[in-house]
Amino acid sequence: MKKLAININFWAKSVALILGLSTLVSCSEYLVEDVIAPIGNDYLNTPKGMNDGINAAYSSMRVWYGTERGNNFTIFGTDIFTNGADGSWKFMNTYTNQFDSQNGHVRELWDGFYAGINTCNAVIDRSVNLTGISQTLINQRVAEAKFIRAHHYFILVQLFGGVDLQLAETTAPTKVVTRATVAQVYSAIIKDLEEAIPNLEAKAKSADYGRVTRPAAEHLLGRVYLTKGTSEAKETSDFAKAEPLLQNVINNYGLTLLPDFASVHAFGNEINNEVVWSVQYTRDPLTNGGGNNAHVFFLMEYDVQPGMQRDTQNGRPFKRYKSTDYTLNVIFADRVNDSRYKKSYVDHFKSNKAGTYNTTFDKSKATVTFAAGDTTMWLPGYNMSSAERAKYKYQVLTPELYTERLFPALNKHMDPGRVDRTQFEGGRDYIAMRLADTYLLLAEAQFKQGKIDLATSNINKVRRRAAFPGKQTAMEITPSQLTMDFITEERARELIGEQTRWLDLKRWGILVDRVKKYNPQGAPNIKDFHVLRPIPQNQIDRAEGGASGFPQNTGY
Repeated sequence: MKKLAININFWAKSVALILGLSTLVSCSEYLVEDVIAPIGNDYLNTPKGMNDGINAAYSSMRVWYGTERGNNFTIFGTDIFTNGADGSWKFMNTYTNQFDSQNGHVRELWDGFYAGINTCNAVIDRSVNLTGISQTLINQRVAEAKFIRAHHYFILVQLFGGVDLQLAETTAPTKVVTRATVAQVYSAIIKDLEEAIPNLEAKAKSADYGRVTRPAAEHLLGRVYLTKGTSEAKETSDFAKAEPLLQNVINNYGLTLLPDFASVHAFGNEINNEVVWSVQYTRDPLTNGGGNNAHVFFLMEYDVQPGMQRDTQNGRPFKRYKSTDYTLNVIFADRVNDSRYKKSYVDHFKSNKAGTYNTTFDKSKATVTFAAGDTTMWLPGYNMSSAERAKYKYQVLTPELYTERLFPALNKHMDPGRVDRTQFEGGRDYIAMRLADTYLLLAEAQFKQGKIDLATSNINKVRRRAAFPGKQTAMEITPSQLTMDFITEERARELIGEQTRWLDLKRWGILVDRVKKYNPQGAPNIKDFHVLRPIPQNQIDRAEGGASGFPQNTGY
């Protein structure tokens, strides 16, 4: 599989470069100036330095996508997932007072993104001095830097509200920082993306796969307008501005919905015609950073059950995220016409440890015996009597038997390509934007403008693809059936586990209500102020004037 140069050819120098620049950014400044990278100050003024700089900026995407950090921010504390048995971050789901300004995830995200932002700033500011490289390529690299900077600020403003807005390279430590308004941050994001779009490659995928192209920037800007349209910075034109951008992504670059929903996230098919943009990982431990770790978090404890042991095929089960009853019983209520439950969850296991065992959870039989390859467990998705379960030669895990250790496991991020069964650093690319999401965002923008027929048509394109063979017509809805509630549930069906849900609920203004209704672990503690995350304490401590100079979000 072809990989972007940021991961292979330039990773070592790019890491050194981003670490060196991170010591300079105002929001992550260190008053003790140690030499971290042996790179001269003039290096970025060279063509190779600029290329390494933008590659280093790309690597900061790995702070968010496929990490425990990025998943905890977006999966935990929602209506469709709650916590499983294990892990020390459950408070991000339960909204207890442990989720405070000392939280390691908020500190790592803040520092990592601001390091990436300052790297982008350096690339942009130094580009005016470059020689020996075409202006077209300079413009493209600057556009990539503006996309990355806009992306980081977009995540930050959604999570934290107004943040420090740094749009020029910070070259010396400083404690002078301020919180810009939400409107100012959105204005900067939109300006960056509008300036980037004309200079990015006008194709679905760059020949240097993984670099941002025009459809990715249009998709992002469309989502920015859609999100801004429900924020305190909203303007009446936001939804109308989102629509043509998202329509362009669909119409102009040859991107298509894959015929089979299951193939979108199939292992080995990460580069496909539905991917608008993905974040690159590799199998080389020297260039993979911490790796794509999403493969471990959504799995149940299969590996201690009769006939089973841990292997690379079934994954390393961290048991972090468990689908809520609302997800299983309402979101995926239709399993006759809609294939997405069947194709998103693991519903059976094959023996990799032959033998005879006492049963564990299914007491309808006393023992079970398996040869290699026999079915050991089946998750039918519905309850049945003990007598009915007893008819099967294997254990049957029905909903009434689900626990925080035993539950349907999401299969989208499985990574059987790891070198061994304990490896945490996965190597699959993380699909950050795909065309089905574009269709759903477009439908939402049209719905908000009262264009119900157009919105219904775009929803139906996604739903027809999700249908079991011969069920396409049954999957279609009529304009009278399209409501905002339907859109929220359709996005869950299509995008579950793809780091979108918390951000969706927040922009719709229903986060608190949905958690109270559907997440029993989070319901008792969530408050209105939880629609923002805490500013990391180390940022406040570094600011001139402390909390008065850089105030904490309400409630923390």
